[in-house]
Amino acid sequence: MKEKGYIHIYTGNGKGKSTAAFGLALRAAGAGMKVYIGQYMKTGTYNEVNTFREHLPMISLEQYGNGCLIGKEGPGDADYAAARAGLEKSRSALTGGSYDMVIFDEIIVTAHLGLIGEQDILDLIEAKPKGVELVLTGRYAKQGVTERADLVTEMVEVKHYYNQGVLARDGIEK
Repeated sequence: MKEKGYIHIYTGNGKGKSTAAFGLALRAAGAGMKVYIGQYMKTGTYNEVNTFREHLPMISLEQYGNGCLIGKEGPGDADYAAARAGLEKSRSALTGGSYDMVIFDEIIVTAHLGLIGEQDILDLIEAKPKGVELVLTGRYAKQGVTERADLVTEMVEVKHYYNQGVLARDGIEK
């Protein structure tokens, strides 16, 4: 295992943040690493969730969501409670010693929406044990968080077929 373990951030308004993180999970699993994925604000059986759960036992995945926030006026009490509960599970997964790579999908946008605080993310970064690779995804990464990372990639939308009315497609976006 790596001596240090690095902190990755995938942010920006372009497509591919979760996809990049899940690609890392697959690569790590292929190398014999144990991986934990905590998905903030998500529920449901996306194809990657099914694949991880049914075919890749070295990847553990939990969802900390309460349904889609798109189209809602804002987060409700259940959304805040799900995010806080997810944060506790995140701490345990990160510090428990069972995983070589820990991915918190959409945690950055969760902080942007105020479901958790930026300081909560900084506290997770601070708690990361030596040797654990930590991956954070989501739009709107704040400078305080990006300064703590070893790798920051910003996905920039140049063009997206969603703007032409194409919804999420099975096997591509979901």
